[in-house]
Amino acid sequence: MPNVIIYHNPRCTKSRETLALLREHGVEPEIVEYLQTPPDEATLRTLLKKLGLAPSQLIRNKEHQKLGLPPTTDEQVLIERMLKHPEIIERPIVVVGRQARLGRPPENVLEILPK
Repeated sequence: MPNVIIYHNPRCTKSRETLALLREHGVEPEIVEYLQTPPDEATLRTLLKKLGLAPSQLIRNKEHQKLGLPPTTDEQVLIERMLKHPEIIERPIVVVGRQARLGRPPENVLEILPK
């Protein structure tokens, strides 16, 4: 079975639900608490590619606004903001090999689990 990684925030309900769902399916993932160990730029870009998302689609708008950051569509600026403020990164993210899914809803991650 390929390595399964979850970018996890234990304070987030959806993140906890996704982790529980993985475990219910017999998967014990590598847990990366991304607020304590934020991704570097290369990792963040790889996650975006695996998710098939633009940086703007991985931003938690409420948290972004709370920080008082001005709106932007500049992808590099958004990536820099996620690196500086990992709390604005949408969560949880589950990675299996070359694929990744957001656990919103948690069942989204089931489509990339090995059969």
